[in-house]
Amino acid sequence: MKIENIRKQAIILFLCTLIPTTKVWAQALPDSITKKVDGLFAKWNTFSSPGCVIGIVRNDSLIYAKGYGLANIEYGVSNTPETIYHMASVSKQFTAYAIVLLAKQGKLKLDDEIHKYLPWFPDLKEKITIRQLLNHTSGIRDQWQLLAISGTRLDDVIKQEQIVKVLSKQQALNFKPGEEYSYSNSGFMMLAEIVKSVTGKTLRQFTDSVIFKPLGMIDTHFHDDYTEVVKNRSYSYYPKDGGGFSNSILSYSNAGATSLFTNVNDMAKWVMNFYNPKVGTQEDIETLTQKGRFNNGKESDYALGIANNTYRGWKQYSHNGADAGYRTSVVTFPDLKMGFIIFSNVGDFNMGKMYEMANLFIKDTSKKAIDPVVSAIDSSKAVLKDLAGAKKFSGDYISDDGTQFTFKLFNEKLYWERYGRSDLLLKDEKGTFMEASSPDVKFLFSTTNKGDVLVKQWWPGGERSLFKYVAVNNQTDKQLQEYAGTYYCPELDCKYGVVLKGKDLILTNNKYEDTKLKLTGKDHMRTDYWWMGHLKVLRGNRNQIIGFEVNDGRVMHLRFNKIE
Repeated sequence: MKIENIRKQAIILFLCTLIPTTKVWAQALPDSITKKVDGLFAKWNTFSSPGCVIGIVRNDSLIYAKGYGLANIEYGVSNTPETIYHMASVSKQFTAYAIVLLAKQGKLKLDDEIHKYLPWFPDLKEKITIRQLLNHTSGIRDQWQLLAISGTRLDDVIKQEQIVKVLSKQQALNFKPGEEYSYSNSGFMMLAEIVKSVTGKTLRQFTDSVIFKPLGMIDTHFHDDYTEVVKNRSYSYYPKDGGGFSNSILSYSNAGATSLFTNVNDMAKWVMNFYNPKVGTQEDIETLTQKGRFNNGKESDYALGIANNTYRGWKQYSHNGADAGYRTSVVTFPDLKMGFIIFSNVGDFNMGKMYEMANLFIKDTSKKAIDPVVSAIDSSKAVLKDLAGAKKFSGDYISDDGTQFTFKLFNEKLYWERYGRSDLLLKDEKGTFMEASSPDVKFLFSTTNKGDVLVKQWWPGGERSLFKYVAVNNQTDKQLQEYAGTYYCPELDCKYGVVLKGKDLILTNNKYEDTKLKLTGKDHMRTDYWWMGHLKVLRGNRNQIIGFEVNDGRVMHLRFNKIE
């Protein structure tokens, strides 16, 4: 062989090691369908960006699986169906199934009170059950938001023991257990601790022995040590302004709410277990997917670590996940014996692609009205007779959780305005107002003995109360200075400061950049921090400011006391 040919072959071999390759698993799918599937993910099918891995499951087979883009940009490693991904909240169904299997073994009951297994959690004078942790109805504040408020960044190393310490100091709940739904990662970390309390094994050890090995999920584990080297793992990224990508760091050493590591090949086996159980029984699957129920008897679509509802007329079990730059989704249609999987390692990934992919395979059988007659709203019925009373109701309102509405009187009619949208209200015989286009959304206005105007809103999924406030403008330095001071939270052992700079109130903390406070009325403040965007001012007997509560998102009634 000529030396020139040998050199050419060597160069070709060398170049091949640099060019990412994409593995594809395809069975029994016509080219016309695979082209449509690939078309959905063409944006990420490049050698210069992160992307995703997808899987389509039918009966007992993974009939299509493919990677798009890179699992690791720095080394040019492609995504493949074998690439290991961090699952984020898709992990929760596995934590829940571990609890279901322990209940089957008689080691615990789903309606047991949690202090039986977690004596370190404070006695908050309310019964909290294992089932309520599983259904997100416990009222326990969310761990990620609590940690962020305390000064812990989510890209810091976060260990299980650290979360336990934070939760062990809690002094209040978001609400009475069973009364409402509020997504709580804390509950699933606590479930992992219940598994450990009952079995003496970590969640990783227990699930490995009772779920992953029996199912043949050989590349799956709960990743509870961030320093552990995992072969073939993906890394997560986020797009940068102006182009390119930045690393989106994840250093979790905790499990239960998150941290499952797996790939599409293994996840396909879990999907099949929903309609052809090999681990557990069909009864166990039914327990896992049983819808939650509130204290008033109403159902929730959230079951035990997984959602149970319908799509296109078909029952579906589903969950999404999002941590750092990872975006994950797994959907199973048990009656069709089909499932769809998407794992992405880019933070702005369009998860709507999940159902665009499913639509290629699932016929829409949902019942739709034939030639529906849309009744025109008779706006003349909205004309109010008591304009003086209605004028008293018009204005700006805010709730304890920071929700803001405006009710406006215009042309003798009352309108409900929020987030750039305006809806006409109709008054019924009982004195309540209802949204003209959605009559099941209702409002009841009232006035307290002190003259404060309140409105109660309710809808099929819940209710809230708001009070009318007056915007504050052009406050004097003396008035603004009343808010200044140091605020301390004993539950998180952390401090924030409020200082007056010029005409602006500024919220400060040693761990974060300063952010401007915006007053909403005299007793509500807004910030740009995602973890505490709304603060409710607390006042003493002489109307002096004595502290504030963080009432925002998944954390309510977290008190900071103003200290000297």
